[in-house]
Amino acid sequence: MSYTAIDLFCGAGGLSLGFQQAGFDILAGIDANQPALDTYEHNMNGAIALNEDLFKVEESLDDISEKIGHKNPDVIIAGPPCQGFSLTGSRDLNDTRNKLYLAVVKAVKYFKPKAFLIENVPGMATLYKGIVKQQIINTFEDMGYAVSVTPKPLLAADFGVPQIRKRMFFVGYRKDLNYGYFEFPEPTYNKDNYVTAGDAISDLPSLENSLGEEVSDYIKEPQSTYQELMRKHADKLYNHVGTRHTEEVKWVISQVPEGGNHKDLPKGVGNSRKFNEAWTRYDSHKPSKTIDTGHRNHFHYKWNRVPTVRENARLQSFPDDFQFLGTKTQQNRQVGNAVPPLLAQAIAKKMIKHLNKEDKDAEVDRQLNLRI
Repeated sequence: MSYTAIDLFCGAGGLSLGFQQAGFDILAGIDANQPALDTYEHNMNGAIALNEDLFKVEESLDDISEKIGHKNPDVIIAGPPCQGFSLTGSRDLNDTRNKLYLAVVKAVKYFKPKAFLIENVPGMATLYKGIVKQQIINTFEDMGYAVSVTPKPLLAADFGVPQIRKRMFFVGYRKDLNYGYFEFPEPTYNKDNYVTAGDAISDLPSLENSLGEEVSDYIKEPQSTYQELMRKHADKLYNHVGTRHTEEVKWVISQVPEGGNHKDLPKGVGNSRKFNEAWTRYDSHKPSKTIDTGHRNHFHYKWNRVPTVRENARLQSFPDDFQFLGTKTQQNRQVGNAVPPLLAQAIAKKMIKHLNKEDKDAEVDRQLNLRI
């Protein structure tokens, strides 16, 4: 059975893509960032991109409903901006960004979907001793949803993403439909077989002698199963454009060993950046560090430059036929803000099973077998 979904705070479409890959019919992505919506509309065939101010969601819901043909989506998925909850953000409970989850509350109240999913940073779970987390759970439970939260943040690398990225998820199912509580998917990878940065990007041009172009050709065959997956539907290489560094910056990068950072630089070198993530060079034998929106502090494991948009998109598990639009700064922000599609896909597949009540049936069978 096919299920429909709308994506609030969709950005470029990481969550939507993962859900689409799992078999969902995505009706619309809603955001207020037009460059991200341009990317979303360009790639998410069949879904419409709606520019709506979700701070004023009450004024937008009728409009959203009309534009999706007055269909009630089966599932609402959302990744509200996380700066307020982030460990590096303001950590202010009254930060208006913290309240953006209320847009999801109001949308769920309006559409009454069978289920919903909210994604956010791990810091939200412990912020103010868990008050925010419990507030979200209580709100949706009072609305008639059985709410499950990841017992601990899910690690993207555990689901085939070549990146150490942790995210927490809330998933709720309507109690009146007798779905019960959702159980999150089990990891399919571990530290012994993680997809590495080398597995992800070793086939891409080095850009040693040029900065490259927005559209170019592959010059190598795929070097790994992961690269075959990423290139499956692509015949051209998009967004693989280098950054013009000064000779001094390239000289500093050249002195950082693979897998090293500013602590490995000679005394007096690279003093302009001395914080935790500064001058971090990826390790080709491990997943990358968490992709951020700036891309000024992480460097290719071999070449003396920051990764390209395409390399970071690979590390996020966006396939190569997914083309990012806008300026390079906008593209980097779109990649860094996204949910890794492969992580979203793993959860979406489990959500479909739960919607089909396969999980519940399996649990009943398990309990019967225990009694026999």
